[in-house]
Parts: sequence; structure tokens; C-alpha cells
Amino acid sequence: MASLAAPISNKVKKIWDDWNLRSFIILSLSLQTFLILFAPLRKRTSSKWLIVPIWLAYLLADWSANFAIGLIASSQTNTDQGSPENGNLLAFWAPFLLLHLGGPDTIIAIAMEDNALWPRHLLGLIFQVVAAAYVFGMQFSNQNKLLWPTLLLFVPALVKYGERTRALYLASLESLKETILAVPEPGPDYAKYMDEYSSRKAAHLPIKIEIEEGRSSDSKNVTYRLGEGDVIDNITLVEGAHHLFQISMGLIIDLVFDYHQRKESRAYFIKLESGDAFTSIATELNFMYEALYTKAYVVHSKRGYLLRATSFIAVCIAFVFFYRIEKHGFHSFDVGITYSLLFGAIALDSVALSMLILSDWTIAIVYKFCKKSRAVTDLMKKYLEFKRSWGPTTTPKCLERTRKILFRRWCESISGFSFIDYSLRECGRSVRLRPGDRFGLVYLYHRFIRFLGHRYLQIIRFFGLKYLRDEMKYRSSKRLEEILWKFIFEELESKSEVVDDPKIGREICSSQGDWVLLKKYEKHPEYKNLLACFVDVTYDRRVLLWHIATEICYYSVDTGTGGDNRKYSKTLSDYMLYLLIMQPALMSSVAGIGQKRFRDTVAEANKFFKKRGLGSDVKLGEGKLREACCKLLDVDTGVKPVDVKGNRSKSVLFDACILARQLMKFEDKKKWELISSVWVELLSYAASHCRAHSHAQLLTKGGELVTFVWLLMARFGIEEDIQVLEVQARVKLIMNKQPDDFKNNWRTD
Repeated sequence: MASLAAPISNKVKKIWDDWNLRSFIILSLSLQTFLILFAPLRKRTSSKWLIVPIWLAYLLADWSANFAIGLIASSQTNTDQGSPENGNLLAFWAPFLLLHLGGPDTIIAIAMEDNALWPRHLLGLIFQVVAAAYVFGMQFSNQNKLLWPTLLLFVPALVKYGERTRALYLASLESLKETILAVPEPGPDYAKYMDEYSSRKAAHLPIKIEIEEGRSSDSKNVTYRLGEGDVIDNITLVEGAHHLFQISMGLIIDLVFDYHQRKESRAYFIKLESGDAFTSIATELNFMYEALYTKAYVVHSKRGYLLRATSFIAVCIAFVFFYRIEKHGFHSFDVGITYSLLFGAIALDSVALSMLILSDWTIAIVYKFCKKSRAVTDLMKKYLEFKRSWGPTTTPKCLERTRKILFRRWCESISGFSFIDYSLRECGRSVRLRPGDRFGLVYLYHRFIRFLGHRYLQIIRFFGLKYLRDEMKYRSSKRLEEILWKFIFEELESKSEVVDDPKIGREICSSQGDWVLLKKYEKHPEYKNLLACFVDVTYDRRVLLWHIATEICYYSVDTGTGGDNRKYSKTLSDYMLYLLIMQPALMSSVAGIGQKRFRDTVAEANKFFKKRGLGSDVKLGEGKLREACCKLLDVDTGVKPVDVKGNRSKSVLFDACILARQLMKFEDKKKWELISSVWVELLSYAASHCRAHSHAQLLTKGGELVTFVWLLMARFGIEEDIQVLEVQARVKLIMNKQPDDFKNNWRTD
């Protein structure tokens, strides 16, 4: 039998052998450059078009560097590797790959779960260092012209890889618990006290017991407060956020503020305006993001600064060494790759240094030592003003674009998802053909387009991409307006004034819209009917019910003036439905069967709109949405939907129509005040009951308004588990008539 031909020709093998290592070296350097430049954008955008490439680059970066080190190690045992100079050059490349495995300062983890894998990175550090040392040992000789520069490069390589492993460890939940949990407090020595008490009582000595209340040792940690005459500026906000951030990290491991932390936080925030409070929270969340997903914790320390300076100097000296040596025997292309690696290492360290200088961490640290320097403080104030979300309106467009790309702390936008718009566009375009076109080209064309649409949906459902397609197609995004944040801030601030009573605090935190109805609209004729929408109604049902009712009221003919509350209601309504449907990981603890309820409601809406010829494949205008809402209001709802359909279907479409009719009986201004207040309560309930871990994860996707509300509620002390004042007793044993042996009172603290 004739032998089978090799599937890969010798020519292809030759190309692979010549270019495999060089290709992966270039790929590794390119990925490092991409990550250090674009990874910070994760906290500034929620766009999938940017987050997915960063995710791919993060995964490929480690793989390409590990693979390249393996190729270099295997080449050392290959007798056909070329000249000795070529082997020396390959050994010189090995520490560069270790440097790449250390990763850029801007990203150490994609998700919180990556931090828990720090033992894997530690093992990777050990094995890759051994492989690189093996490569270096194979080329260790006096004839190696690159001996000393290779040794120098091992210093920054070990520093960078060690920094990454330690940063992952410090950001893991186990390390956070060890760091944040308070020192165990055994209290006074009870056994010693009782022994003394018993001995004196047995001696029939007259004893008097006095108990004094003392402050807990934790109360001494209350160090950051604003005085009456203190000026609140951008530097003060950064300094305060840096202090409070160290307390807020406890929320990640599900701790609650103790009495003194809560008191300190409230005393600080109660003096801030809404815009300043937003800047403080944005800065605090920025600290939190960098502590969990970057090397900030490791770099921003005296040891970190020293190691970073040492690494940069070592790379520069290695570059001088390589520049000055005789390069006879080296391949010119390999020399070019080596220069690229050296220039790349210097450039990446320079970029990291500039980010280090411009970070909020540096501002908070430098300000402690430069408070008296007017020039430094003025410069920092101008720079921080540039980072504010709502800066001066006179900023040139080019500077505003630069700020959004490079300096803003979060995406500064709020997402939205409209049920009516989604239902109309998903049910498709209704085509009305004339009798003569029944078998003509127009009919065949529309049949063909509809067939392609069905096949397209079947394919994306098969691959599980329907959710991603809906998010990219139907999610809207608009800038978060300052007046909306001010409205949310004032609503929560008013509630913070009454949360000192634990019972009221629990009522406010557990309220899902019924608290504002009870406090402000108890005497309204529709109060009992509206209250029925809250009794025995799950959170996901309330959100969907009030969202559809809000849209019907918003697009109804009788919109009236409504004022700003009408805009607030629509924005928050769309945002809460977006969280419920498109952020299931965040809302899993409160969503219930929200996904099923939403799908059943969409199915009923599609059936309703198709029969009335209201479907459309394109983006809808307000006129089309108003027509759809009017059609819904035209339906007679004299009988409750559950009495007609039963409870197998979880649809709330016509229950929402009933709610909308009840809301329309309110005076227009009061109606929108009620709806907007209900949405703030629904938002705050989600913020306080979603897992802190999920809030931290959202920081890698541009951040969400619900996370800002979560931290604002914590700062105002609005929480279900309110701790009372911690008191440490001081006990005195005093004898009325003391013998000479006991001249001093005995005290235990």
C-alpha cells in the first residue's frame, strides 16, 4: 500500500519552526500594550464591544507568554537551534515573558472569582521562574554577551509577577476577611474579677460594686469629620472617600457598619450637597475597583514605590547594556524584536507611572504632606474638577471627550429597557397586502424576509445568544442627569432622619413602594385600591406591574405637565426593568420568577398587538407607543384577569392597565410625585438587598446607578441591621472600711 502523504508539508513546518516563537513574543507584547491602555476603560463603559476584547486579551496574554516560555525551554535542548548567540538571545527573552506574566498594573482579574485563584498564580510563578532559570542556566558562560542584562531583567520580572500574585491574594475574600475583621475583644477579665470578689466576700469585708459605662475601643477610630468652618472641595472629597473606602470594603464581605462607623459616615454625608456626595461615592467606588481588580493595593505603599523604581532602573540599565554590546552573530530581525521588547517594557512602565501619578490614591497621599503648598493644592483641584461627572458647561468639546475617555470614574450613564417598545418590535411588522399582491413579488419578498427572521432567531437561541442580542438591540442608554441624582439623594436623605429607630429603619429598608403610599397618600380615595397592588405581591411582579403602568401613564393622551417627576419616573422605570431582565446576576436575590413573568407578559402583549396591527421592526416613535398604550386602555378590565385566565400564566399586562387607570384618577402633579417616589423605593430596595459581591462585580462593567444608591444608603445609615451603641463596662469593687492592706480601689476595665 502507498503511504499516506503528510497533511502538513515540510514548507509549512519550516515556516512554523522559524516563526512560532517570534510570533508569540510579538503577540505577548501586543496584548500587554492593549491591556494597559484599554483595561481602565472597563470602569468607564458598559459596551460589549470593548469589554469582550479586554476579556479575550486577558485570557490570551497569560497563554501566549506561557507558551513562548515553553518554546524557549524546548529550544535549549534542540541541537539544531543555530548559533550560540541565538541561544543567548532566546535566554534574554525569557525574563521579558515573566515580566508579561506579571501583567499590567491596570488589570489583575476579570471577575471577583479570579482573585480566589491566587494559589494557582503562585504555582505558576514558581514553575515559570524555574523554566526561565533553566533557560538561563543553559546559556550561563563567560562567552554569553547577554549574561548581565539577562540577570538584571530577572529583577523586574520577579517583582511584577510577585506583585500580581500578592495583589490577587489581598483582593481575595479570605484576605479581606482577615484584614477587615476587628481584633477579637474578650472584654474585662471576668474570672479575675470574680476571684477577687469571692475572696473579699469570704473575708467578710464590706464591698460596694459600682458600674460605669465607658466607650468602646472602636470609638477611638472615628477620625474623619467635617467641622463647621471646613471648606468642601474636590481634594477634601477625595481625602474623605479614601478614608471611608477602607471602611466600605467591609461591605464586600457582608459586614454592616458598627455604631461609630455609621455615626461617622452620617455626620460626614449630612453636610454634603447632592453633587459632592455623588463625587465622593464615585471616588470611593473607584478606590474599591482598583483595590479589587488592579495592583493598587500593592503599588501604593513605600515598598511598592521602591520596588517599582528598582524595576524601572533595571530595565533601563539592561537596555544600555544591549545597545552597547557587539551584535555580530545575531539575526537582524531578532535584534529588532529585542529592541521592541526593551522599548515596550520602558514604555509600559512609563504609562503605568503616569497613571500612578494621576490616580486618586496619589492625590489622597500627597495632600497629607502638601496641604500648605498653595501651588500644589491648586493644581490638584483643577485636575480633580476635570474628573467630576457634572463639570462646568463651558468645557470645550475636545476636552470633554478627553475627560470621558481618560479621566471619568464611571460610565456616567443610566441604561433603560422599555416593555412596550420591546413587545411591539418583537411581534414583528404586520404586512397588509392588496388582493392582487397575494401571489406577487411583494408577498414572496415579505414571506422570504419573515423566513430569514425566524431562522435567525432559531440560530441565536440554539447558541444561547438571544439574551446578548436583546441587550445590544433593545438596551437604551442616556446620561445620568444631575437633577435626577439630586431627587434620589433628597428622598433618601429625608428617610435617613428617622432611621435611628431600629423598627422604622427596618420598615424603610423592607419597603417596596408601600411606605411612601402609607405616609403621604393614606387619605386619598384610591389609597385602598393602590394598597392592594402591594399586598402579597412579589418584588419582580411589582417592578413589571409598575413599569407597564408607568409607560401607559407616560404615553397616554392626558400626559399634562407632570414636571420633572414625570421624567424621573420614566427613567427609573426603564432602568429597573433593565436591571430585572438584563442583570439577572445582580437581581437574583430579589428577582424571584421575574424572567418567566416577563416572558409570559411579552407573549400576551405580542398576541394583543398583532391582532391590532401594531407591530414594527424598526425603532418606534412616541406616536406609535402612545397608540399602543391607548389600545391597552381601551380594553374593558371590569373583571380581574386572574378570574378569566387563572394563575397558570404569570402575565401582568392587564393588571398593569388596571393600576394605570387607578393612577390616572390622581391629580397630575400628585400622580407623578407618587410614581417617582415609588420607583425610588423600588430602586433602594434592590440596592440594599442585592449581594454586595454583585455590586462589586458591576464595577468592571462601567458601574451602575444601583451601586451608587447602595453605598449612599450605607452612608446615610439606612440598613436593616442597625447596631446599637457598644458599651464597655468599668467595674469597681470598693470597700466602705478599708484595712491597711487595701489602700487602693480595685478596678477592672
